[in-house]
Amino acid sequence: MEGRPLDDDAQLIDSARGGDLGAFEQLVERYQPAAVRLAHVMCGPDDAADVAQEAFVKAWRALGRFRPGATFRPWLLSIVANEARNTRRAAGRREHLALRASGSRPSVGAAPSTEEAALGEERRRLVLAAVATLSDAHRDVISCRFFADLSEAETAVVLGCRKGTVKSRMSRALAGLRTRLDATAFDEGALRA
Repeated sequence: MEGRPLDDDAQLIDSARGGDLGAFEQLVERYQPAAVRLAHVMCGPDDAADVAQEAFVKAWRALGRFRPGATFRPWLLSIVANEARNTRRAAGRREHLALRASGSRPSVGAAPSTEEAALGEERRRLVLAAVATLSDAHRDVISCRFFADLSEAETAVVLGCRKGTVKSRMSRALAGLRTRLDATAFDEGALRA
């Protein structure tokens, strides 16, 4: 929740629905760090700010469809997650077309991404590298639970699936991470570090 009372969000949402741009700006300021963090992990550092910004624009436009009494943060982060997935898919298509046009194949031992280089800490870099090798569904659930610090219920809302699906994906994702990393380098705390 980032330390904000729900009723405060509800008041801001009501004001924003009435056309108060200042109220929506307060919501943006409040949730922008979480939105950028989620986008960063889901689609990379180069696109994170743009994805978050586009998600806020879409949230503003869809505010009339926000269900009164619902929690704003998971609703917003589901928009961020959808934008990040769209950006990731588009980037994959562009990379595929560029590789086809050049007649190249992706190198197996490619240099670490800028995301990994920027993080600095070795253990975190290794964990993030392993997370990047997971399937999109597993990477998304790890991103929501550990990097955006969402509950299982909030993760289910953000990803548009059931809570049981979140649990099973999390279990498989963590098992996948354990196989990619040696036992001493991996613990769930490394995801939160």
